[in-house]
Amino acid sequence: MPTDNDRVLIVGAGQSGLAAAHAALEQGLRPVLLEASGRAAGSWPRYYDSLALFSPARYSGLPGMAFGGDPERYPRRDEVAAYLERYAAALIRRGAELRTGARVDAVRSAGEPGKGGFLVRLADGEELAAPALIAASGSFGRPHRPALPGLDTFAGRVLHVAGYRSPASLPGEHVIVVGAGNSAVQVAHELASERRVTLAGRAPIRFVEQRPLGRDLHFWFRVTGFDRLPLARAETPPASPVLDDGRYRRALREGRYARREMFARLDGEHVEWPDGGRERVDAVLLATGYRPNLPYLADVGALTAGGRPRQRRGLSLTHAGLGYLGLEWQRTPSSNTLRGVGADARRVVRILARHLRGSGRWQVHV
Repeated sequence: MPTDNDRVLIVGAGQSGLAAAHAALEQGLRPVLLEASGRAAGSWPRYYDSLALFSPARYSGLPGMAFGGDPERYPRRDEVAAYLERYAAALIRRGAELRTGARVDAVRSAGEPGKGGFLVRLADGEELAAPALIAASGSFGRPHRPALPGLDTFAGRVLHVAGYRSPASLPGEHVIVVGAGNSAVQVAHELASERRVTLAGRAPIRFVEQRPLGRDLHFWFRVTGFDRLPLARAETPPASPVLDDGRYRRALREGRYARREMFARLDGEHVEWPDGGRERVDAVLLATGYRPNLPYLADVGALTAGGRPRQRRGLSLTHAGLGYLGLEWQRTPSSNTLRGVGADARRVVRILARHLRGSGRWQVHV
């Protein structure tokens, strides 16, 4: 099957895939975006209803298009989805190809060893070939569900935050939210307006002031260069602190929701705490994060046994011409965010373009 030397297949048309397509156009390549859903908005339409960005609109645009509106506001979920669709439309006008409803089932190598080349099979059986591939499918499709004692026999409702939309998503009077990050605290705060909520976790909640000295934290990230700092490689990214304008800490102090150490086990309709206490619980919400969603690479040898990509700063350690975008802690603290993925995309695509133009063997440097 013939391939075009400047064609790049991009799996996923969320923020990472769109940033990759923009970078590819800048390099004179022909990006083809393969999006499983019916719209180019990534996971944003499926997040919970009240979700808002942690960064102001001023710092939340992808390369080449400002977010628009009040630059100091924190855009809501639906605003972000609409912005991404506008961004995709602009890319299409410039020559990018977007295919929605195009779920990638599998990838296999199709080129000479050391030179790259990929054959991508879609769910409908169609096959596409290209010399370069960027995996930008994010992690929302692979929520992490830890093996908590008694969870499999719990009589109440168990829901990962990926499936949560609003308080109506969870029944009952007492809900345990498992986690200590932004989503756990935000959802616990929201649920506490209608029911009893306990936040349970193995690590304490680390709050960070969202607007120190009257300026959003991301202003200081930009001034200090923190968002651009290269990070040491880590198999498991560290937990992120909870950005707070004061409301979450205040609610915790006032007892609107409780914080406890991780429960010892679940038993039928009850939870057992480490101190021996036992009480009834109606639902458990797991705000326990996600893992890279890359099942289509499972048979090509690009992943670890745990399903994580064998990569360094977005470049495959196993396959020439294979790049990654949107991984947590991929290169900097902002790698998997709207504000940071553009810089990663420029770097990954620049190296891919050099590889496609035959400037040397595929080499991944630290």
